[in-house]
Amino acid sequence: MTSSHPTQHRASARPARYDAVISGASLAGCTAATLLARAGARVALLERHHSPTAHKVLCTHYLQPCSYRVLDRLGVIPALREAGAVANEAHWYTRWGWIRPQPKPGADPLPHGFNLRRSTLDPLLRAHAAETDGVDLLTGHSVTELLRDGDGRVDGVRARTSDGEREIRGRLVVGADGKDSTVAKLAHLRGKTHRNNRFSYFAYFRGLKSDGDVTRGWFLDPDVAYAMPNDEGITVVAVIPDKKQLPAFRDDLEASYLDFVRRLPDAPDIDAAERVSKITGTTNYPLTTRTPTAPGIALIGDAALTSDPLWGVGCGWALESGQWLATAVGPALAADGDLGRALDDYRRRHRRGLRGHQHLVTDYATARGFNPFERLMFSAAAKDAHMARHMHLFASRLIGPLRFLNPLALARATAVNLRHRGA
Repeated sequence: MTSSHPTQHRASARPARYDAVISGASLAGCTAATLLARAGARVALLERHHSPTAHKVLCTHYLQPCSYRVLDRLGVIPALREAGAVANEAHWYTRWGWIRPQPKPGADPLPHGFNLRRSTLDPLLRAHAAETDGVDLLTGHSVTELLRDGDGRVDGVRARTSDGEREIRGRLVVGADGKDSTVAKLAHLRGKTHRNNRFSYFAYFRGLKSDGDVTRGWFLDPDVAYAMPNDEGITVVAVIPDKKQLPAFRDDLEASYLDFVRRLPDAPDIDAAERVSKITGTTNYPLTTRTPTAPGIALIGDAALTSDPLWGVGCGWALESGQWLATAVGPALAADGDLGRALDDYRRRHRRGLRGHQHLVTDYATARGFNPFERLMFSAAAKDAHMARHMHLFASRLIGPLRFLNPLALARATAVNLRHRGA
């Protein structure tokens, strides 16, 4: 199993000249660093926190099934299982009843990802990256400036450390530094921000009875809630209401949160469980989509695209975008190839993979009710096993919106609803 306590490589271990300099040693940054180094690139992986066990707190801790192939390529699935990761299966409550996707009789299980708290996941992936030949993990390094060569091309970063500022040169600078990305700001990469008309609060419970290890979601149109079993018997219970309810939560957070959970249909019995955390969350989480590349610059994870926590896609898309970048630019970095063309390939792959999903996510973040297509598909999935499996593939981000709403699927959903019209 990979150690959960990565060792910082000292700056003197390698010259301060790399093929890639990555700002941010979280999910996206560690994925890109590991895979770029395996491709033969020399990577400086910068993390602003001094502690190698630092982790993100505001997170669903949900690794979508779309991330499984990335985790498998990294070779960390055995370590995740040993750390207690829960293979996630999701059911969703709607006004038409529960959607419970099940595999076809005799078929393989449905694709799954994992639920694992970031306090375990982040150090594990950071250790895995630090132990990869070609990666230097530099903790306590905060990027303050982009460096350029005599021709004006990006040629590395200036970073602030506890010992003062230092220059770290690299042919490619990668922003894996989150939704408020410093690299994106320094590179003047444009983006579009969408208002999120929901807010979210969550707490951890131990000993919460549930349907095995099933993640349950409640789509109450427009309010949403989740109960997500995680490692060590901890379940994350999140509420994501319309902002119209925000004054009540601000007036009495404890009472409003507990009342919201207790009123859920088939509600988790939080009163019979032990709450082991405070209630925490955010009242303002805008969604941002940025251009993910510029000459000598790439953005991955939330730095490239910040999506709505409601859908639990952030972790999976961080892992995927890190892999997409490494696949696109790894050969060019290792062999001094055409980096500009490689970055174009990454930008197209990122856009093809996430643009359609993000369009639907930003539209739903207005806190509107279900549109006609969503009513058609959700209602059919609550009544028909095939449509429930189809919903699972889309919710897992294994298929895109065009395939989810293809004419055959729409026709089948219509037929299902007509067949159950009198029910």
